[in-house]
Amino acid sequence: MLEPVLTYRVDLLDGTDPHTALTKLKIIENEDPQLNVVWNSRLAEIHIQLMGEIQLEVLKSIIYERFGMKVEFSTGSIIYKETVENTVEGVGHFEPLKHYAEVHLLIKPLKRGSGIIINSRCKEDLLDRNWQRLILTHLHEKTHIGVLTGSPITDVEITLVSGKAHAKHTEGGDFRQATYRAVRQGLRSAKSVLLEPVYEFTLEVPNENIGRAMTDIQRMNGTFSSPESRGDVTVLSGTCPVSEMGSYTKEVMQYTHGKGKLACILKGYEPCHNAEEVIESIGYDCDADLENPCGSVFCSHGAGYNVPWNEVAQHMHLPSILEPVKEDSVSTNSKNAFEKCKNQDDVFALDKELMQIFEQTYGPITHKKAPEKRKVTAVSAIDKAAEKLMKNPQYNGTEYLLVDGYNVIFAWEHLKELTERSLDGARQVLINILCNYQGYSKCNLILVFDAYRVKGQYREVETVNGISIVYTKEAETADMYIEKVSHKLAKNNRVRVVTSDALEQMIILGNGALRVSSLAFLEEVRQAEEEIRNIINND
Repeated sequence: MLEPVLTYRVDLLDGTDPHTALTKLKIIENEDPQLNVVWNSRLAEIHIQLMGEIQLEVLKSIIYERFGMKVEFSTGSIIYKETVENTVEGVGHFEPLKHYAEVHLLIKPLKRGSGIIINSRCKEDLLDRNWQRLILTHLHEKTHIGVLTGSPITDVEITLVSGKAHAKHTEGGDFRQATYRAVRQGLRSAKSVLLEPVYEFTLEVPNENIGRAMTDIQRMNGTFSSPESRGDVTVLSGTCPVSEMGSYTKEVMQYTHGKGKLACILKGYEPCHNAEEVIESIGYDCDADLENPCGSVFCSHGAGYNVPWNEVAQHMHLPSILEPVKEDSVSTNSKNAFEKCKNQDDVFALDKELMQIFEQTYGPITHKKAPEKRKVTAVSAIDKAAEKLMKNPQYNGTEYLLVDGYNVIFAWEHLKELTERSLDGARQVLINILCNYQGYSKCNLILVFDAYRVKGQYREVETVNGISIVYTKEAETADMYIEKVSHKLAKNNRVRVVTSDALEQMIILGNGALRVSSLAFLEEVRQAEEEIRNIINND
């Protein structure tokens, strides 16, 4: 479908009320798909978007014959569009008194000509489906404009990734405000690009005029392939901005004395060749656009207050999915250990290095030969010891669950993929999952992370929604902490430890605790989430 690339202001010569004229022009718009009638509220003007000047005279006659209105059209201007170069997270929060909604959107650039793609990646456990549908409706219903010139955006993918509602205070209109503000905040945070329409042209001129034609195309910031000679004429094919070639047909007819031909079709939108000049001439101020605000509204002491777009991240209630890892808060030794142990292959490599150091210090290890039937693997020994302990439990106290945080993160595929963007984001997602699991299982859950959060000799412990989160002190690994705590707690309590480290599993069993592999624990968590959903649906 052809898309208008020029816009003209409608001048009402007989004093007709603009709103009355707009209603009548909308009737013609419904009949002609190539005609767009737009009300510019900022300038209080009616604009008509067309493919070119040829339609103007015909349209002027139709308006007079059908409605008796005399109109003129101003000089046509280009319909620009905007897109983004980088992926950003847009956050919108709307919380006047007794209202509440927060929306997080992921805005990604797409290839040219893709338009706008809207979808959802938000879990229903986080935000109910009815609210998600409402947010997607608000994303579809509005023509979202950019922050450079106030032009429509294109070639972006907008994904709903997170959101929050209040059980009592959220109303439908709250998410409309939060959604619009999330889009604007994301565009304001991104690196925006101004796009202009580009023609794909074929120019046919006499051989003696080819030099003039090539010079003109270069002057208009166009490109063309090698000229093609066809007897007395030469043909040029290429692309050129609509803003430069819009009235070039008249020039061709003049310098070729009517022998030249120019055919143009719309190729699409590409980065504007004179973006700075266009932005300055339009003079759009996105921060002063009250109909499309970039900031959010938060509540404090019973009253709502505005927060600018660049401070929303400091006030938002949900964690960011693109929050970068703070390098200055990571100790060098712990970071090196973390990088070494990111996957299971590196863990075995580290064990091999430790064995070499042991043999250099104490001499080689000799193994006594034993009958073939007495050979057992470390894994089978672990399984047998665990099975024996399961059959003869030696606890009568509280149930504890110790979780090696980073071991679980890099064992669960969806969390491992998230670490490529943000380690802190993956950590926060794991915390949220375990909070739900603890609320269902009613166990005492202790989540342990290596010394990545702070430097210093002190251990940091915090409580989040019923689970204890331990950040070990510098030079203390999660394994060391879990071994000490499991040895102390397993005397009188049922203690389970979630880890896939084989050596740590042996030590845990020696302390009287039960081991659970990270993948086996993932199945437990999924079953618990399924039970929670069933309980909610039955209620």
